[in-house]
Amino acid sequence: MNDKITDTKSKALRINLDPRPYGSLAEIGAGQEVAAFFFKAGAASQTIAKTMSAYDMTFSDAIYGKEEHGRYVSESRLHKMLDREYSLLEERLRDVRGERSTFFAFADTVVTINFQKTNQGHGWMGVQFQLHPFAKPNKFILHVRMMEKEATAQQQALGIMGVNMIYACIYYHSNIEVFMDSLMDNLTTERIKIDKISLTGPDFKHIDNRVLALMLVQKGYTNAALFDKSGEVREPADLFYKKHIVALRGRFRPCTKVNIDMFETGVREFEQEEDVEKDKIVQVAELTLNNLRSEGEINYQDFLYRADLLCSLGKNVLISNYQEYYRLVDFFNRYTKLKIGIILGPYNLADIFNEKYYTNLKGGILESFALLFSRNVKLYVYPALKPDGSLYNAETFTLPEHLRYLYMYLFENNKIKDIRGYQHDILHIFSDKVIDMLKKNTPGWEDMVPKEVEIAIKEKNLFGYTADEIQTREHHQNDFAQKTNYPYFHLNFSSFTISKHN
Repeated sequence: MNDKITDTKSKALRINLDPRPYGSLAEIGAGQEVAAFFFKAGAASQTIAKTMSAYDMTFSDAIYGKEEHGRYVSESRLHKMLDREYSLLEERLRDVRGERSTFFAFADTVVTINFQKTNQGHGWMGVQFQLHPFAKPNKFILHVRMMEKEATAQQQALGIMGVNMIYACIYYHSNIEVFMDSLMDNLTTERIKIDKISLTGPDFKHIDNRVLALMLVQKGYTNAALFDKSGEVREPADLFYKKHIVALRGRFRPCTKVNIDMFETGVREFEQEEDVEKDKIVQVAELTLNNLRSEGEINYQDFLYRADLLCSLGKNVLISNYQEYYRLVDFFNRYTKLKIGIILGPYNLADIFNEKYYTNLKGGILESFALLFSRNVKLYVYPALKPDGSLYNAETFTLPEHLRYLYMYLFENNKIKDIRGYQHDILHIFSDKVIDMLKKNTPGWEDMVPKEVEIAIKEKNLFGYTADEIQTREHHQNDFAQKTNYPYFHLNFSSFTISKHN
């Protein structure tokens, strides 16, 4: 399309005047705002087979079945709604108009802000749709957080988002860049944010949803996106709710033995804390946008390499634009009231005490520390070697005189703690050195990374590695499969350009 439409009413009208799309809309929790746009645009009878809104739980259960967990605003509920509504279209209309129509079912299940304003509106939205008559359907799923302070404004934003979703599925499915950009047409992140995305189906087998999650953060549609150790994109509340969180920020290019030792020793220290239940600990490897950039740009394939390696090592992966640690902790606190541990090195600790990062806060560094060092947060410092070979840790950490007593207060009150039991003989390992050695095929880099990472790098020629001679590929492939049981993705996203949405 050369004439990109952004106005919501114009989008709805174009769909209504298009003889191909035909479908149903089922909305629960915020009125029928999506359907309203189609009806008000005109000619809706050419597009809409049915609209409905089963608000009463008994009615809803009779139509879609009960939810075992009892939550109606959930992804499982959304899938039941989409499957039910789409199957009815096929059952009742396939023989009647299947040859000339592409069926779609839109559904949402949401909760808007209450009258007392004690909650935040959020919801699940989805489209199940065909691209061609009689074709198997695809599914497009979003989780959104509504930022408006009034219920009516949240309802309107949901209506716009719903139209954008349907329009993108119909007209932008062949261009994922335009598809993603169009989701926020006529909206801003001050009104609504997207923190989970999934696009699946026979027409989208080439799409890796982790890349779409990264694009959400790049475009500014959300501040953080999450996927679990199986590689599945997750809504943060599903993974973090009522859990302890231990997080390590890094580039992980590649993940080294030091990174693994940081996780293992940091978690071991965390487990010794009072009231920490081991089976409720969630480990998170966090990649900031800055840590993903190479020469100013983000290489999607490089990102997938790192993500695959971390997932194969059993880590959940968080992508964020939280450059400051207090913002990361504030994000975690949104989903859990249990304890949070941040593993970091002394040089990262120095950044936390660098006042230049807090000039945007009225209270400066003290305001940031009020968020960072809340009652349930502790920093665990993994040591580093100074250039002279001496140990640099929390105990030997130094600061300018005017910050020294602030640090002493935090250290003495057990908010900052040295990690014990670390492997001293690996402190010389740095990921940049590993990358340099493997690019030059210098022997010895293999001893600096976990065996699973070594095998993957050699098998897939990751991070610029090129073998001097033919490798025993079957051996590496079988060894890696046995150790990780995790698939790899070969996708080419190099042609994408990213623009931040204001």
